[in-house]
Formats: sequence, C-alpha cells, structure tokens
Amino acid sequence: MIRGGWGGVRGLFMLKVHSIETFGTHEGPGIRLVIFLQGCNFRCLYCQNPDTQSVEGGKETETQKILDLLEKQKPYFKDKGGLTVSGGEPLLQRHALFDLFSQAKKSGFNTALDTNGSILDEAAKKLLEVTDLVLLDVKHIDPVWHQKVTNASNNIVLKFAQYREKTGKPMWLRYVLVPGFTDQKPFLHKWGEHFRKYKTIRRVEILPYHTLGVYKYKALGRENPLKGVNPPTKEQVREAHDIFKQYFPQVYIR
Repeated sequence: MIRGGWGGVRGLFMLKVHSIETFGTHEGPGIRLVIFLQGCNFRCLYCQNPDTQSVEGGKETETQKILDLLEKQKPYFKDKGGLTVSGGEPLLQRHALFDLFSQAKKSGFNTALDTNGSILDEAAKKLLEVTDLVLLDVKHIDPVWHQKVTNASNNIVLKFAQYREKTGKPMWLRYVLVPGFTDQKPFLHKWGEHFRKYKTIRRVEILPYHTLGVYKYKALGRENPLKGVNPPTKEQVREAHDIFKQYFPQVYIR
C-alpha cells in the first residue's frame, strides 16, 4: 500500500484539495493549473483564505485526476506554463505531492511550489528535487515580528531558503506588505540584506495587503485579526519597492 497525503495508508496517492484554478496567471510563469491544498501550520494575521487553515475539510483527490486536468490544459501552457501547488501549506502533504510532481515532470510539465518554507525534513527535500520553481513567502525577517504575524518561528523558513539556494534551483521570493506589521523600513532593509547574495532568486514580489477576504472570517464565525487595518497606500508600496530594488534587480508589485 502507498502512504497518502496525511500520513494514512491508502491504495492511491491522495491530496486534500481546497480549490482549483484552471487558468492561473499569478502563481508562477505563464498560464498554470493551480491547486490550492487544505491545511496550514501558520496562522497569519493577514490570511485571505482562513478557510484553508484547518486540516479538516477539503476534497480528497487522486493525484491522477490532477494529472488528467494538466493534460487537458496542456495546449495553453506553451513554453512557460505548468502546474503550481499552493495552499494552505502544501508541505503538509509533501508525500503525496512528491508523487504528483514526479509524474507531472515525467510528462513534461513545469512544477512550482508556493510555500511558507516551514518544513525541511527529508520528504520536503525529496519534493524539492522535483520542483522546478519555489515561490517562497518569507513573511518577516525579524523572529519576534514573524512570531507576531504568523504565530510561528521563521527559523526553518530561513533554513529552507538556504537549502534551496544550495541546490542551485530557482526561487521567487514573496512579501506581503501590511501597514504596521510588515512595513518597517529597517526590517525591509534587513530582509534585503539577508537575501541579496542569493544567486537562485529570479524575482521578488511585493503583495500589498488587501481586505477582499475579510468576509470569510465572518462566515467562519471568527474575528478578523486585522480589523481596522487598511491596505497600504501607493506611497507605502512604492517605498517598499524602492528599498527592495536596492538589493534585487527584479522587483514586482502584484
């Protein structure tokens, strides 16, 4: 029998899928099939999809069904497109995800992993071997503020980035800009200083915080942890962009 995505024993590789986007254009290069998995080990204050946090829920989906979707969408991928798996946090389902990525690569598809980088065991390293691109969201460079923002440490996250750098395979770094929480200029500079010598970073993306997902907290019967916090102004976003440009040649605002 084969181990399933949540550590149970099953006859087939299964993933707990929250939702699927068939023509994604933001989660990696080109047009992509984007699979959002259920379950996350962070509790980010600015999470726009709190319904993906619990490991309960989601739809158990055979990896083969996702491969079938890939084949159907293949004509739209051209040279750059492919498969991206996001979350929640996909590393929670790294065993089954290894099977999916391995099969996808055998069929000639580009694979991308959108992750918080919070797990770096042998299974995660094995998954990275079949991951063409890592989209790594480094929430905050300061350990105290990272804990405040995510309720988790950034220790493994930084080790994850370092490990990926050593493999020589490409990364995109992502940074969610939240006024009062992740926009402190000294820490933006420190973030840039930490990663400036990495050779695998192809681009840095700034994702301005928005309030489009706040209704989900009400639907879940939960208080929005950033109630009253407004999105950053254009000036605040530009300031962050200009700081990162001092350290990276390719900086984009999403």
